[in-house]
Amino acid sequence: MATTMTVKGQVTIPKKVRDALRLAPGDSVDFGVNREGQIVVNKAGGNRPTGKRDRFEAARGTAQVKWRTDDLMKLLRGTD
Repeated sequence: MATTMTVKGQVTIPKKVRDALRLAPGDSVDFGVNREGQIVVNKAGGNRPTGKRDRFEAARGTAQVKWRTDDLMKLLRGTD
């Protein structure tokens, strides 16, 4: 499987490799070189490099507002 490196040194990991390693967006990847000089790619220990939850996941279900959308828009825009 060949891929092309960008001027920034970035490459796309082929889908077959992502599937084999069970990689998902946000997963960390470790690169290494074995004794034969071959590059080895492994999924790193943690799912997220920062150890933080996705920002949308962190906010999901936290709203305590009981307003209906129309009522809230009237409040924010003022009544005409």
